[in-house]
Amino acid sequence: MRFDISKKLSRRAAMTASLAAAVGLNSTSLAIEPRNDLDIIDCHTHFYDPERPQGVPWPGKGTSLYRTVLPKHLRALKQYKRVTGTVIVEASPLVEDNAWLLELAKDDPFIVGIVGNLKPDTPECAGHLKRFVANPLFRGIRISSGQTIEMTSKNRLDDLKRMVDLDLALDVNGGPETPAAIAGLAVKVPNLRIVLNHIGNVRITPETPPRDWAEGIRAAASHANAFVKISALVESASRDGKKAPKDLAFYKPYIDIVWNAFGNERVIYGSDWPVCESAADYETMQRIVMEYAQHKGDLAVRQFCSLNAKRAYKWVERPGRLRQ
Repeated sequence: MRFDISKKLSRRAAMTASLAAAVGLNSTSLAIEPRNDLDIIDCHTHFYDPERPQGVPWPGKGTSLYRTVLPKHLRALKQYKRVTGTVIVEASPLVEDNAWLLELAKDDPFIVGIVGNLKPDTPECAGHLKRFVANPLFRGIRISSGQTIEMTSKNRLDDLKRMVDLDLALDVNGGPETPAAIAGLAVKVPNLRIVLNHIGNVRITPETPPRDWAEGIRAAASHANAFVKISALVESASRDGKKAPKDLAFYKPYIDIVWNAFGNERVIYGSDWPVCESAADYETMQRIVMEYAQHKGDLAVRQFCSLNAKRAYKWVERPGRLRQ
């Protein structure tokens, strides 16, 4: 007898719908339960150790962030879905701190990539890029929106074009002007993979999202080489030292604008941990964005959690990395 898989799936769907009706839910709510086999790459973490002899330039003393923060601390957190790897973003301007991260990553397969901190359009940048790209875990650098605007306006883009040749990505961080800045850069360097950090750090409120920011998002997304990390939402929503709202509905108008513009293929998961913990614990932060992604379907979830980041950063698949 020929086995008809479609009939089996149809019966399963009917049973799911019947069960949902019996318990007062709809079939969609059951269908979006988080998967147990996801590869989840957190593409925006910061690790540092103030106990090192040279200390750290960031974060400052006296803050809750001023403590040793390492991958083991992230892995120990309670999470909505278990993170299986990370791309670190270096916040320190010290060149040798890029080397420290690479050394940290050497024996830890959980670290699949590093976005360094170097200053393009300087005499020494080319040498630093050549030095660090020799390690395949070095996957790009991060700059500010101000640097982006200045280099684009002056057409001083040699180091960024050099990054294209080295197959590196560029993260850009800044305020709500950042998406428009990325759109301008993408015109000048169309083969450079550019990743907008934190959806442009727009302030998230119950009000309608700002028009200028939304237009900038759509302008950036119109370039195929631009990606976006849906990160730092809770920090942008917290007020006066209070914790951020926990419900997805509060963030949805902003995520809608970003996700609809960039599509399922260019949105990337990132936490901004440990910075985000001032506004929400990791589990809450992660649940908000994962609930949104789950409504987009199974493939979109996998794209958001790891596959899009693989295209943007070309992060390294490392032997020994634990999966779900």
